[in-house]
Amino acid sequence: MAEIKQVIVPDIGDYKDVSIIDVMVKAGDKINAEDNLITLETDKAAMDVPSPYTGVVKELKVKVGDKVSQGSVILMLESSDSGGVLQKNDQSSQPTPNKATAPAAKEVSEKAVEAKVPSQVARADAQPSTQGMAQLLNRDTSSAKAHASPAIRRFARELGVDIVLVKGSGEKGRVTKDDVQNFVKSALGQTRGAAGGNGLQVLAMPVVDFAKFGAIESKPLSRIKKLSGANLHRNWVTIPHITQFDEADITEMEAFRKELNAEYAKQNIKITPLAFMIKAVVVALQKYPEFNASLDASGENLILKQYFHIGVAVDTPEGLVVPVLRDVDKKGIVQLAKELGEISTRAREKKITAAEMQGGCFSISSLGGIGGTAFTPIINAPELAILGVSKAIIKPMHQDDTFVARLMLPLSMSYDHRVIDGAAAARFIVFLSQVLSDTRRLAL
Repeated sequence: MAEIKQVIVPDIGDYKDVSIIDVMVKAGDKINAEDNLITLETDKAAMDVPSPYTGVVKELKVKVGDKVSQGSVILMLESSDSGGVLQKNDQSSQPTPNKATAPAAKEVSEKAVEAKVPSQVARADAQPSTQGMAQLLNRDTSSAKAHASPAIRRFARELGVDIVLVKGSGEKGRVTKDDVQNFVKSALGQTRGAAGGNGLQVLAMPVVDFAKFGAIESKPLSRIKKLSGANLHRNWVTIPHITQFDEADITEMEAFRKELNAEYAKQNIKITPLAFMIKAVVVALQKYPEFNASLDASGENLILKQYFHIGVAVDTPEGLVVPVLRDVDKKGIVQLAKELGEISTRAREKKITAAEMQGGCFSISSLGGIGGTAFTPIINAPELAILGVSKAIIKPMHQDDTFVARLMLPLSMSYDHRVIDGAAAARFIVFLSQVLSDTRRLAL
């Protein structure tokens, strides 16, 4: 017998008041369990929320632009399912990252580039002020109150603008694209003026008609790249990055890893060098706890963490995502290798949830499988450091008055110089190199 059921927003981690950017159903639609209902957008990624039931949509309770949290009612569904709600621990019941959406309007010009300005920490006022554009990005207001089309809302969102603060010049006060661009230009001008002429003056990106030089193809950025790009830009311009370089002799580690691989091959567990690095990083974090910390919102206090969650950058067709392996200090190399393989596979299949990308203490970005000798990774705020790993290479190393061939692993660690000084960073990476060179230290 059919009954009316509420469909609510499931567990989406610590996120609250998340914006709805797409509603995929309407009243009268017949849907199946696991069909996507709405798309949510956080500062990390977009995610689809699936239906836990099969039935007919009787009433929608949300619309594009609404903000929802865990437990918010999405719709009322007439369903004959006998309590067939998906289990809480079923991955399919969790919101999943969305595919790349359509590109923004072609006219995103130098104003759009200028709009992605440094997030200089400040409190927001109701109107644009000399505090700068960053304050406007932190406003917690409902964009649903503004009169604007979905395309304009999306355009404003991509520039980091709260559309409620934009005064519309269109018919009946409707916000136009020019209104959004002028708002950004005005805020940037005030930000620069606030420094009394001594502020950072950023030249606008030139607008170039590339087609006049030859054939071109326009390809939209994926949604992941759009979202991560803004965060990376903020982190790069607001955190004083310093990168410390070193090498680790992993000759013995690699021999041991190959032994483990042969031992666990029948269990279909692949032991990668990254599993050793993750464990070694935690050993270093335990010795140097100021690296396992974050600055609080005021920037005046250091929050020392008693847990060890490590983020690992995973290359996917849509761009990099950073899922987090939790409680690494309580797990061995084999368990970490197994979890790493599982979470990397789900990331590439777009099955990682927002909750699985939260709570990291320290991140690792490994390019060892591709190549290169060194690079400068960008810190994943609010973390204080990130380790970059390049391709290991055999080098002649001087030992006992002779040269021997050793497998050397290049390490590049970027750190927040507001908290960590150069001497501390050097000690950390030297100790990390020692741990990787002698895996017995992982047991200490």
